[in-house]
Amino acid sequence: MIVVLKSGTPIDEITRVSEELRETWGVTVEKSVGEHKVVLGLIGDTATLDKMQIQNSSPWIEQVLRVEKPFKRVSREFHHGEASEVVVSTPNGPISFGEHHPIVLTAGPCSVEGEEMIVETAKRVKAAGAHFLRGGAYKPRSSPYAFQGYGESALDLLAAAREATGLGIITELMDAADLPVLARTADIIQIGARNMQNFSLLKKVGAQDKPVLLKRGMSATIDEWLMAAEYLLAAGNPNVILCERGIRTFDAKYARNTLDLSVIPVLRTLTHLPIMIDPSHGTGKSEYVPPMALAAIAAGTDALMIEVHPNPAKALSDGPQSLTPEKFDRLVQEMSVLGKVVGRWSEERTLVASV
Repeated sequence: MIVVLKSGTPIDEITRVSEELRETWGVTVEKSVGEHKVVLGLIGDTATLDKMQIQNSSPWIEQVLRVEKPFKRVSREFHHGEASEVVVSTPNGPISFGEHHPIVLTAGPCSVEGEEMIVETAKRVKAAGAHFLRGGAYKPRSSPYAFQGYGESALDLLAAAREATGLGIITELMDAADLPVLARTADIIQIGARNMQNFSLLKKVGAQDKPVLLKRGMSATIDEWLMAAEYLLAAGNPNVILCERGIRTFDAKYARNTLDLSVIPVLRTLTHLPIMIDPSHGTGKSEYVPPMALAAIAAGTDALMIEVHPNPAKALSDGPQSLTPEKFDRLVQEMSVLGKVVGRWSEERTLVASV
């Protein structure tokens, strides 16, 4: 349930109403401040709450609404109907993810394979205009015999790449035991598709304050994905970015997955959280990545994650879907043209990222 307060409600009245709701109804009250209004989200057993009794408790209450969806904190209504933003501190300055900000670019290899490789790749993607470097230290693989990543030593190499370029770091967490060491390096902690519904892991990641990138599960419905995000917010972390990376459907003959770009307008109506699209995993083939990246921009994505490797043919994982640095350069130029058309491209921010 949410309580919408009128514009100009005094701070003392907001505090009074919040305390009365807690004491009278035994619910948790979370305040969300928008540009024009304040929304009080009521968390707990709200089924028996009397809407009219709450409505009449203060002349400053504009309306009382029930959130019918199973996800509460994640819902658009809970955030006064507006988009939220996730601000991430990087050595190059703060970067904001959100509907009303320029598109954020993340690029890099699937796996960290060595210091020279990751540092040089970081320099190349930064020069092209990327804001974040992605690279896996711990790799979830379908086969136990496939390359699993170099673990903690790879985190040191990612730190070296950040030191050399100023890029923010996004890397995946697989095991809660690795959270302390990974959080020292990662600016954004990625929860991969295979762990989207690892609820114990979500609770632990939600209890810390680093921003979280939550990838959609391979066969997850939108409701299941948003409920996974709800675990993160319920644990205390509001800084969550949703990442569509393709889902498993009946036809996997020509592309690795089905990249669900229709999810962008759907999520806009359901949630306030920022949206990222990963066309690399979504298609599995490098030649399909550019058109789908451009399509994602046209559809309204807030961010893109693109795999880039200096020598895809020799990549230890996901080589077929990786762009070379030269192809990434060309793609960014193409994206900038479309990004300007839709009003989501910042040349100033790209130039800052490229110095």
